[in-house]
Amino acid sequence: MSRYVSAEVRRLVAERAGRLCEYCLIGEDDTFLGCEVEHIISLKHGGSSNSDNLAYACVFCNRQKGSDVGSISQQTGEFSRFYNPRLDRWSDHFRIDEDAITPLTVVGEVTARILQFNAGERLLERRVLRDAERYPSKAAMAKIEGV
Repeated sequence: MSRYVSAEVRRLVAERAGRLCEYCLIGEDDTFLGCEVEHIISLKHGGSSNSDNLAYACVFCNRQKGSDVGSISQQTGEFSRFYNPRLDRWSDHFRIDEDAITPLTVVGEVTARILQFNAGERLLERRVLRDAERYPSKAAMAKIEGV
């Protein structure tokens, strides 16, 4: 499977995401290191470089996710897949509670924990953005509401 993702496909992925991280919904312009195209299912797990297996992710979410596809739920003790932005509605698995992203499902729980949505520095980042009325952005609210 090819690792190469063309500039055209990278643009498509970024535009489809509204230039938001598809996991934590932070805007590309609101995070210091920006966002990047990532494989939802990594190549080593049989994923492809087709646009339907690519997501736009902030550097923090992407680095924490790595090539993982899921984790053991602390709630159930069983393996659960991560949230998949191509298959799932964000609001079915998460909600925003001021600065925190609260998981609503087992899929949300493993995703939020492994991607460290609520680590101290990420809460602080969202608090600063919320105080500046930049988080959640209008584009993020549209994603949450399924528009």
